[in-house]
Amino acid sequence: MIIDIENEKFDTRDITQLYPAAIVKTGYKDETTQMSLEWLEVESKGKVELEGYAIFVHLTQDVVRSFTYSSREELDSAVARLALQLQR
Repeated sequence: MIIDIENEKFDTRDITQLYPAAIVKTGYKDETTQMSLEWLEVESKGKVELEGYAIFVHLTQDVVRSFTYSSREELDSAVARLALQLQR
C-alpha cells in the first residue's frame, strides 16, 4: 500500500515505525527531542518548552523522515488524513 504524507509517497512495506509526537526543547542550546503526545498532555504540566509537533516515519533503510506542524490542530488533521488512507 502506498500512503501520502504532505505530498511525499511511502510504501507501507518500507515503514518500520510511524507515529506522531511533540517536539520539545531539551534546554541545551537549540537541541530538541521527541516526546509522546500523551506525556505532553498528562505529565509535562509546563515542565518543557514546546517547539511543535511532527509525524515521524522510520524506514527500513535506517532513514527517518519527519513532517512538522506548528499546532496540534494541524497535526491532528494530518493524522486524520493518514488514518483515512490506512483504512482503505
